Amino acid sequence: MNCFDIEHDQTELRLFIDSSKTSLKAVMLHNGNSFASLPLGHSVHSAENYNDLSMILEKVNSQEHCCMGCEDFKMLIMLLAQHAGYTKYPCFLCLWNSRARDLHWTKTDWSLRGSLTPGEKDVINTTLVPPEKVLLPPLHIKLGIMKQLLNHCLKMGNASDICVPSSQICQKPS
Repeated sequence: MNCFDIEHDQTELRLFIDSSKTSLKAVMLHNGNSFASLPLGHSVHSAENYNDLSMILEKVNSQEHCCMGCEDFKMLIMLLAQHAGYTKYPCFLCLWNSRARDLHWTKTDWSLRGSLTPGEKDVINTTLVPPEKVLLPPLHIKLGIMKQLLNHCLKMGNASDICVPSSQICQKPS
């Protein structure tokens, strides 16, 4: 943004990194969308792995910019150097045990994760970004919560009983 002589507040920017099977992209986004997205990096020769992410972050000077990062959960796991796939401790905030299925809907007080130490609790490397600089993607959270709710309702009975017909949602209260 400085190269364009645009005054901005660094705290209002977030780094978005996305990858696919064919490319890796880094874009700077403004929180209020007052500024257009600023492409920082694009590579068709990089893959979704720890080393390529480390190189991209080094090239865009992510430590110097100190902005928040907002990624999907797959990218978030790689940035926080956690083991990918079906792991026992997938959450970077707490020690939620993904394999304790009988506790998923009853236990609500999972102990907090102290640190992301390599070699412990599914952490395989040092983190590329500090966990406090991560913004969770709200759309992924909403979709995940709704999926879990419907799965739970299907186990308990008819899930359609809790759904409100769209015609009732649009009616004005009397």
